[in-house]
Amino acid sequence: MLCPPDLRPAVVAIYHFARTADDLADEGDAPTAQRLRALSDYRADLAATVEGRAPSPRWAHVFLPLAREMPRLAPALLHDLLDAFEQDLTPPRYRDRTHLLDYCRRSANPVGRLLLGLYGVGDEHSLQRSDAICSALQLINFWQDFTRDGPNGRLYVPQSDLDRHGVTAEDMLACRDSPAARALIAELCAWARGLMHQGAPLALTLPGRAGWELRLVVQGGLRILDKIESRGHDSLLHRPAIRVSDAPRLLWRALTMRAAP
Repeated sequence: MLCPPDLRPAVVAIYHFARTADDLADEGDAPTAQRLRALSDYRADLAATVEGRAPSPRWAHVFLPLAREMPRLAPALLHDLLDAFEQDLTPPRYRDRTHLLDYCRRSANPVGRLLLGLYGVGDEHSLQRSDAICSALQLINFWQDFTRDGPNGRLYVPQSDLDRHGVTAEDMLACRDSPAARALIAELCAWARGLMHQGAPLALTLPGRAGWELRLVVQGGLRILDKIESRGHDSLLHRPAIRVSDAPRLLWRALTMRAAP
């Protein structure tokens, strides 16, 4: 409802492109090699679509609508998303925060930039704020999903942060709660909150529905951080989530949102 009607086909095309690629990387029980081959074939269909050639019929529901919207999309950003999905199949241990933010640059930031492009926003200041919001959302998702990522062998906490708090990667993967782990999660949440506040003024400058949609996105991310904090940063034991009961609070915060000092 918040997306202008003339932009909805492009937004839907972007969504199905990213959702399908994510499912190829993450859903089912196919071995890693098979998933990588599927993503390679998917990338080949993207390249064909960008070049105006016919893609294979395998994902026609994705690439035929995408082809119609391609004139107003940046193909490099779509390829960045595929890079991130491929990386998720052989996830590295992240050395430091810069290393992790480089992953966010390809896994999250392209979505914000693609949507800003649809709205005709392309100045560097707005793009940087969009990147801050998208990276913050990706980090918040990580700190929310320890109980899901751990059993799958995925850990996004930088090694430098683990070392500083005396927590091992094995502790995090096994979801072993401890005072040190909670202190680590508290610091990671503060990092994500700082990034979100850095980018949040973008929501106050975008006109019309785009601005209101982004306000709700920002407040949704901050609400997850609030929930983690309210439980003493126990997200190794409990996964917080946005619920229907949170809607009035999110709407009020969106209505009264101001730029952080």
